[in-house]
Amino acid sequence: MNFNQLLTDDRAVSPVIGVILMVAITVILAAVIGTFVLGLGDQVSDSAPQASFSFDFADGGDGFGGNANDVVNITHEGGETIENSTLSVSGDGTNSLSYVANDSNWGDDDVVSAGDRISFEKVNSGETIRVVWTNPNGGSTNTIARATAPQ
Repeated sequence: MNFNQLLTDDRAVSPVIGVILMVAITVILAAVIGTFVLGLGDQVSDSAPQASFSFDFADGGDGFGGNANDVVNITHEGGETIENSTLSVSGDGTNSLSYVANDSNWGDDDVVSAGDRISFEKVNSGETIRVVWTNPNGGSTNTIARATAPQ
């Protein structure tokens, strides 16, 4: 038996690899074309950003109950940077939240990134505060963080 010839015989390798590559290319092309034909391609990049926010509620006196000095500080702890124009903060209380400009650096450079903070006064006891992201391409909204004020 000639071992040299046995180790150098590779006649069947080339056609098998060629068939596997052709099948793989066909499957990938079908998946990409199918995604865009069905309209799913537009939705791939429209998911809400992944970011972490912390909420710090401070009592302004007379117990936490919605007076002008009850404050919530919202801090971007980490994750993706987000365009300031796509974020909003809302509460479900009877008072409208009042932005505290001198205690906020949220979006100073048009993006909200780790360490940026925003503050609001007039937070009611038990009120749920939400950070809402609005998709700039379609107007859909996602709540990306929420917290409830202490009772």
